[in-house]
Amino acid sequence: MHNKIMIVEDDTVIAQTISKFLIEHGYEVQIAKHLNVVDKDFSYFEPDLVIMDLMLPYFNGFHWLEIIRQTSKVPVVFLTSAGDDPNLVMAMDLGADDFLAKPVELSVLLAKIKGSLRRVYQYQVSETKITEGGYTLDIADHKILNETGRVSLSPIETKLLGLLFENIDQLVTREQMINKLWEGDDFIDRNTLAVTVNRLRKKVESIGLAPFIVTVKGSGYKLNLELSK
Repeated sequence: MHNKIMIVEDDTVIAQTISKFLIEHGYEVQIAKHLNVVDKDFSYFEPDLVIMDLMLPYFNGFHWLEIIRQTSKVPVVFLTSAGDDPNLVMAMDLGADDFLAKPVELSVLLAKIKGSLRRVYQYQVSETKITEGGYTLDIADHKILNETGRVSLSPIETKLLGLLFENIDQLVTREQMINKLWEGDDFIDRNTLAVTVNRLRKKVESIGLAPFIVTVKGSGYKLNLELSK
């Protein structure tokens, strides 16, 4: 059972309010005690999901997200303030899974937590590897590789590429992607999909896959490996 939540927040009232609410809903919760060494609290508690404020003392949320991503793909949900849109794009580029604006609506936060945990820990596929056009998507190990190298992926990025590989050279609509990746989560911003695709493109540039992830204007995306021939 994946129910361990770590809260990284310097506002004690917010942290305690979220903690109390989540404990009432059956989660095991730990509030980070040392905001100058969040990584040590993370390693000690080994959470299944992290709720993290974007703006923190000592080091901001971007710093701690990068540290966490060096060793873990645990989902991270950022808490943000109004006007943080440019920062949200950066957060998603660095590997954040979702975000929620303050003041925090607890019911929405709970929905995002449940969705993130379900997506990361209950993702199952019938195949462990898909090979097309000289590329192999290793679904179990969250990697994409070809003869020039390999790239590590997040669980969401793996699902996204899996969907494109399963529908090779065919349009996958935005709605299909959102339903597949976030299981129809009503709280997913459509911009989240675009940010996720752009982040994926940057990651796979090194193995030459980025140009083949084609945007179909106004509709969605497709993996057009015909372009490589």
